[in-house]
Amino acid sequence: MCSIKVILSFAVITMASAGHLGGYTGYNGYSGFGSGSGAGFGYSGGAHIPILRYDNVNNGDGTYRYSYETGNGISAHESGAPRAPGPEGPAVTAEGGFSYRAPDGQQVSLTYTADENGFHPTGSHIPTPPPIPEAILRSLQYNRQNPSYDGSYNSGAYNGYHY
Repeated sequence: MCSIKVILSFAVITMASAGHLGGYTGYNGYSGFGSGSGAGFGYSGGAHIPILRYDNVNNGDGTYRYSYETGNGISAHESGAPRAPGPEGPAVTAEGGFSYRAPDGQQVSLTYTADENGFHPTGSHIPTPPPIPEAILRSLQYNRQNPSYDGSYNSGAYNGYHY
């Protein structure tokens, strides 16, 4: 009997709390209750950004291409086709890119390919490793030219122990 009272009390508190959320608008004007405008999701905040260009072609045979450009300088494009063999048939390989202006004013552009070997982005904003020091390059070259006969690092004896 006590558990029924707890459940009923919880139900009454939940209904009373829900009644106070009628005008709730959360992050960026989003209202989870559908009271705003736009795509039926209740989003009503932010500036209206026009779509200047939009192309989307799906040929039905696995090949496709799309591109778009917005009024605030964002653009993207991609094309793909089944080319590489995959475990479930031909895997789609894709090539594309996108571009936008960062908050600091820098134009960011990235191009990529995606295939059976993964995602391969290129862009001037992507960090690159520092160059390999000359001494390390010489050491690698020496190791290629003088491999140890058994592949080990130290094939000789050290303090009487053999490794």
